[in-house]
Amino acid sequence: MTEKILAVQRMQDYIAAHLTDRITLCDLSEAARFSPFYCARIFKELTGLAPADYIRRFRLSQSALRLRDEKCKVIDLAYDTGYDSVDGYQRAFQNEFGCNPRKYAQSPIPLPLFTPYGVKFRTLWKETQTMKNTANVFIQVIDKPERKVIIKRGIKASEYWDYCQEVGCNVWGILTSMKSLCGEPVCLWLPEAYRPQGTSEYVQGVEVTCEDPGVIPDGFDVVTLPAAKYLMFQGEPFGEEDYCEAIEAVESSMERYDPSVIGYAWDETNPRIQLEPRGERGYIELKAVRPLA
Repeated sequence: MTEKILAVQRMQDYIAAHLTDRITLCDLSEAARFSPFYCARIFKELTGLAPADYIRRFRLSQSALRLRDEKCKVIDLAYDTGYDSVDGYQRAFQNEFGCNPRKYAQSPIPLPLFTPYGVKFRTLWKETQTMKNTANVFIQVIDKPERKVIIKRGIKASEYWDYCQEVGCNVWGILTSMKSLCGEPVCLWLPEAYRPQGTSEYVQGVEVTCEDPGVIPDGFDVVTLPAAKYLMFQGEPFGEEDYCEAIEAVESSMERYDPSVIGYAWDETNPRIQLEPRGERGYIELKAVRPLA
C-alpha cells in the first residue's frame, strides 16, 4: 500500500475525529505529514472531493441524522456544522439534499447521505489476503421478526465490489438515512425466490416494519421476509489493516460450522445477512437456521 494512500487515510481519520471542530488544511497537513499543497492534491485525487467539500458533505449528512433522531434546533445544528447563520445552513442542506431541514425534521424522507469511504479500505478489499492467525468467532442464536426490506437490486452482483460497479456506492447513504428495525442498513444474499430474472443475488437494503415501511425511494423494491431464526457470527474487533483477514475468519467459521450440534439445520430459504464491517465491534454475518425435525 502506498504512502499516498496512507496519508489520505490519515486525513480522513482526522476529519472523522474532529468533525465538529474547525478543521484547516494545515491541520490535515500535519496529520498526513506532507505539505498542504500536496495534501490537497492527493486528497482530491483519491476521494474525488476537495477537503472542504468532503468535510461539508460529511457534516451535513451527520446533521441530517440528528434531525431525524433528535429533537434539536436548526440553529444549533447550523453552528455545530460550521455555518455562521441558519440561512447559510439551510441553503447548504437544500442544495445537498433537495429539501429544507425544518421540513425534513418534521417528516423525514430517504436522503442520499454522504458515506466517507476510507481510501485504505478500498485498497485492502482489492488486495489478495491470506489469513495469518486463528481468530475467535462468537456465535449466538437470534430471532428476526416478520419484516419488509427495502432493497436496491443489482444485475449480476454476488458480492460488494461487483454491486458497487453495477449500482454505485451511494446507495448506502440513502439506506443510512432511513430508520431500520435493527438500527442500521444490511447487505443480503437473496435466495432465488426473492430474485426476479436479471437481478442480483447480492443487494443492500434496510429492514422496516410490515405495518409502515415508510417512503420507498425511486428505483428500490420491497420484499417481505418471514420470521426466522439466525445464527449470528461475530469476529473479534479488528484494525483497518486487518479488514480482509477479519472477513475471512468469520466466513471460514461459517463454512465449517455444523449447526446440528445445537439442534438446527441451515435454512437456505432465507437470505444470508451481512452488517457493515466496523472494526470496533468485529465483522458480523447472519445465516438462517431451522430446528431439526
